[in-house]
Amino acid sequence: MTNPTDTVETLETHACAGGTQLVLRHDSAATGTPMTFGLYEPPAPRALLVFLSGLTCTEQNVITKGHFQAAAAHHHLAVLAPDTSPRGEGVPDVDGWDFGKGAGFYLDATEDPWAAHFQMRSYLHEELLPAVLARLDLDPARVGLTGHSMGGHGALVLGLSDPDRYRSVSAFSPIASATRCPWGHKALGGYLGPDTGQWADHDASLLLAKGYDRDLLVDQGLADGFLDEQLKPHLLEEAGHSALTLRRHAGYDHGYYFVSTFLPEHVAWHAERLLG
Repeated sequence: MTNPTDTVETLETHACAGGTQLVLRHDSAATGTPMTFGLYEPPAPRALLVFLSGLTCTEQNVITKGHFQAAAAHHHLAVLAPDTSPRGEGVPDVDGWDFGKGAGFYLDATEDPWAAHFQMRSYLHEELLPAVLARLDLDPARVGLTGHSMGGHGALVLGLSDPDRYRSVSAFSPIASATRCPWGHKALGGYLGPDTGQWADHDASLLLAKGYDRDLLVDQGLADGFLDEQLKPHLLEEAGHSALTLRRHAGYDHGYYFVSTFLPEHVAWHAERLLG
């Protein structure tokens, strides 16, 4: 969209922790659809944290179950929560929950029929982030990125491959190596095609092994049912990045009870790097 601020529609407004939790919708040229997103506006915002959600989620999951708003208000961080895929009439989909709608994987698809709408990386970087930074009058050099599950994969991949855009990066229960798990094979094969040589740029562990000059924070629950088959956090450690902090938590599963427990700590961690 040429001027994103012209098309923004307010769907929800909630007073929260001294600030305002909004749900907004605008038209996207990248996806060819209306896109909905959550935006927490704290008192006197000074930087922006982006939260990328996981499979089957919308912006609603983190804004209603993440319990981050009080921490964000305290640290003066606005929090942006995009949707996880384009939606609506004409957007292709498949049976199942780990591909198609609700599973955009934060990449730009090149394969039909997905390429027409599934341009989530371009949408985020070229449309949504500029619109939100302009709305809040924030410095584009003060943007942090985090996410959960598929969104943790997105946070690591986008953050590692574009360090000039994201000053701080963290993740919850991320897909650590999309080239080495069933979710990744399905998504990368479907969106990018069968040439596996094109997949490496979408693999967090492989990107980390190439080098990264900042610290990373990753939290993983040890009672997570997807831990061994899909997430494989040990592959991040094997990438050999000395400034990786991978915290494993006994008893915690894959859901938002886990995310909400540690998300306020991530907000503080990002605030230190964005504003310290």
